[in-house]
Amino acid sequence: MLLEVDNINTFRGPAHILRGISLNVGDNEVVSLVGRNGAGRTTIIESITGLLPIRSGSIKFRGDDIGKLPPHKRAKFGIGYAPENSGIFPELSVAENLMISRWLSTKTVRGATQHIDAQEQALTVFPEVRKFLDRQGLNLSGGQKKMVSIARAMALAPSLMILDEAFEGLAPVVVKRFREAVMMIKGMGISLLLADSNLTSASAIADRIYVIDRGEVIFHGTPKDALANEGVMRALRG
Repeated sequence: MLLEVDNINTFRGPAHILRGISLNVGDNEVVSLVGRNGAGRTTIIESITGLLPIRSGSIKFRGDDIGKLPPHKRAKFGIGYAPENSGIFPELSVAENLMISRWLSTKTVRGATQHIDAQEQALTVFPEVRKFLDRQGLNLSGGQKKMVSIARAMALAPSLMILDEAFEGLAPVVVKRFREAVMMIKGMGISLLLADSNLTSASAIADRIYVIDRGEVIFHGTPKDALANEGVMRALRG
């Protein structure tokens, strides 16, 4: 198993947000975390990436316990992350944003062993980015920022890509383009963990789905089974 999250509890200040969350992601797999806003999806992602400390439980990546490592050391294990707000450095050019991850790619397991040009792979998925490599981050549209954010995560040469609300706020035609990109990334042998508030959208690309509600996993299974589960649909409707 690539990623194993076992019974983690995470707090934001005094608030107990995640309550015994367990999940896993295998090699060459797309897994979606689905839930309403405030359900705990982003907190799960920030716990995995090290942006929030876990109070208890464990997080393992290829069998190594990474639960107490800082975010930059987890990235070196091969965990790429594209946050909900894209996280683009506004004063840097797109090329400079990509360069940060490209420099780290030689230190990740996949980058060091496979000697891949991770940035070139990223630009294969999003060839549109080539047109604005010299543009500053602050001069990008919302969709362009998301493209660059995912491309930057890919430039790390990760084994696992974590995308938080990759399709949020995008026009339907752009969402279709991003879904195609996700399948291209999977075809390159990279696993993905996606957070999505829309079960239908997640079901179109995920191999497995975890439904999150009030900081707990209330369903784990195939997209087909999730869509047919009345309890899941009620929870997502609120």
